[in-house]
Amino acid sequence: MTTSSQVKGGPLRWSGLLALSCAAFTAVLTELLPAGLLPAMAPALGVAGSRIGYLVTAYAAASFLAAVPLTAVLRGLPRRRVLCGALLGLALSNTVVALSASYPLTFAARLLAGATGGTLWAMLVGYAARTVPAERRGRAIAVVLAGITLALACGLPAGTALAGALGWRAAFAVAALLALLLVGWVRARVPGLPGEPAHARVPVVRVATRPGIRPVLSVTLLLLLGHQVMYTYVAPFAAHSGYGRTGLLLAVFGGATVAGIWVTGLLVDRWPRRTLLGALALFAGVLPVLGASAGRPAALVAGVALWGVAFGGAPTLIQTALVDASGPADADVATSLQTTVYNLGIAAGSLTGGLALDTAGPGALPWTALPPALLALATVVAARRHAFPPRRRGAVPTTGPVAGAASVAVTSPAGDHAVRRCADGAGQ
Repeated sequence: MTTSSQVKGGPLRWSGLLALSCAAFTAVLTELLPAGLLPAMAPALGVAGSRIGYLVTAYAAASFLAAVPLTAVLRGLPRRRVLCGALLGLALSNTVVALSASYPLTFAARLLAGATGGTLWAMLVGYAARTVPAERRGRAIAVVLAGITLALACGLPAGTALAGALGWRAAFAVAALLALLLVGWVRARVPGLPGEPAHARVPVVRVATRPGIRPVLSVTLLLLLGHQVMYTYVAPFAAHSGYGRTGLLLAVFGGATVAGIWVTGLLVDRWPRRTLLGALALFAGVLPVLGASAGRPAALVAGVALWGVAFGGAPTLIQTALVDASGPADADVATSLQTTVYNLGIAAGSLTGGLALDTAGPGALPWTALPPALLALATVVAARRHAFPPRRRGAVPTTGPVAGAASVAVTSPAGDHAVRRCADGAGQ
């Protein structure tokens, strides 16, 4: 069977894709902002600093729990309306945090942010995939996911600097304003897409059991586990290696991820499997270099740069494979499953790294991260048929029902229904 996604031919719709990328930027900024403002927020809310850290945990937990059920409930609604609603949820949450003097109220606002953020993440990749020709899907996803890197490399430092100049409440107020402005941008430039008709709605369990879905989710879990073992505890590891400038090291990592995304955007639609194998092999190969970097700062910096290049491109490659395996029509459901797995990988990696740090010291972190990295690589090698084929599934131009529009039929061996999507979203 096939899943068909109708889009107009021609160049990528950059304005709409950049709006989706800015939505990703805003979600990451909202999620991690309290971590950078912890010393200032704690006295204002009358709690210990560790409890401000729980505001990040609350966001992740709500996203973990809400992504799949909320995505399933909202599948029938017009997509742009749901996207705007999620952005309004982030704006409301950040506004409440900016004004609140109560820790319980702030905590509740963070739960709201996590639930709406999880819904947003479940939509972004699928939205991008359904508004571009299939042969450009990977590049469109790379553009959207670049918002994550920009948030980590620029947004969080800028938010922290703004808080230092005007106070932490101003940082949340700006994040709220950004989300609110994005609603207008999305309505003006992002194509409207209809919701999933009830008769064509595939159950979540059936999407999860399609060939290719489970290997992609497994690679997501394993990669995030290995990555978080190192990233969560990069400060003690840098000190162990004789390099105390953690901020500069993170800047190197952030800049390298930008390079990784750029390279991936050029390669993902032509050689997705080879590029992902290369990224995972680079990540696994650099871990022994980091493990041997004690007393060798130059090796540490070079290793972190290569790690950043590898990790920068991997999410785009994995999510492109996920959309190909699920079909664009069910990408929201598949991505909601990945959002849950993603947060599970973050939690598992942080926990595993903490245990390694406590029992064996920072020098053990790269060797702890190496087994899941190798398992992720082995999974991609083995899952050649459905999850990570040598080439992206091709697009076959057909005559669309709308005059002047090209319809792109994306063949998915796992798909079990055929639905046409209008990229113009007339009336949505």
